Amino acid sequence: MTPKTAPTEQTGARTDEAAELITGARDRIDALDDRIIGLVQERMAVSAVIQEARIASGGRRVNLSREMDVLGHFRDALGRPGTSLAMTLLELCRGRI
Repeated sequence: MTPKTAPTEQTGARTDEAAELITGARDRIDALDDRIIGLVQERMAVSAVIQEARIASGGRRVNLSREMDVLGHFRDALGRPGTSLAMTLLELCRGRI
């Protein structure tokens, strides 16, 4: 049988109370990450529908003015790192341009 690691060793906390709090918060973060991944996958699917409709109508795959709006929205909400996050989302949803 493998010896169980103490909660304080798993979390880096110095007390059992802090380790318990950290473990619970990490569980919450894991659940949030799962939701974020699901939302990104949903965004990718919606983006694919938009791209298909745009291309079928004779338009381009990417609408750069819309992408600038998305970048601005994320920057305004999250600051400079929001721009990087938005670029990653755009790349996931439409591929590299």
